[in-house]
Amino acid sequence: MSRQDDMDRLYDLFEILEERVGGMQRLRECTGHMDWPDRGVYFFFAADETRESTDQLRLTRVGTHAVSSGSGTSLWNRLRTHRGAKSGTYEGGGNHRGSVFRKRVGEAMIERHDIHNEYPNWGEGSSAGRERRLAELELERQVSDYIRDLPFLWISVDDEPGPESDRAYLERNTIALVSNYSKELIDSRDDEWLGNESPCEEIRQSGLWNVNHVEEQYDSAYLDRLEAAVEETSSP
Repeated sequence: MSRQDDMDRLYDLFEILEERVGGMQRLRECTGHMDWPDRGVYFFFAADETRESTDQLRLTRVGTHAVSSGSGTSLWNRLRTHRGAKSGTYEGGGNHRGSVFRKRVGEAMIERHDIHNEYPNWGEGSSAGRERRLAELELERQVSDYIRDLPFLWISVDDEPGPESDRAYLERNTIALVSNYSKELIDSRDDEWLGNESPCEEIRQSGLWNVNHVEEQYDSAYLDRLEAAVEETSSP
């Protein structure tokens, strides 16, 4: 099987998954009261960009959580961090220092609009005080607007946290399969995709909001495990 064949199978599985969970969701419409699985892998798609040969929305970010031994982070906790705050001091914004996804999107926005001087400390450190977070709030809100509008799917994979977990395996191989980094170009990205403005070569060349695993080769057998996970996933 070629990489193109495996890519087509991956997107066929996404279509099956979409039916099983009752359609793609958007974070702006999601809450913690929905029946999320404790652990899983999530897949974000471009809001208005399709694959070259079909009308399927293009995969743009793959992620999971709790891949460090002993971690207790849940799937919804990770998605909520990407979504950002809906109320409070930072309403409409979020904390990009707690979400690499938010950080990368913000970096690309800074590049696109040439606003380096307005956000000189974006991405610095693992935490920031109130004053700095308020100074960054406008960009955090723009990041929230972007991420909350992306359609996404998820699979339930309830295994123990750790780097050798099935979730880490599925995340790693999906990224490696879809990434165009130093590989044959499949499903080229739209010229207007925000990731094209990223300062990270891995994002620009892979076509994903991912940096890790984009240069790796994938194990096509992983699609069998993904198919099993799709069959085990139900609507929240």
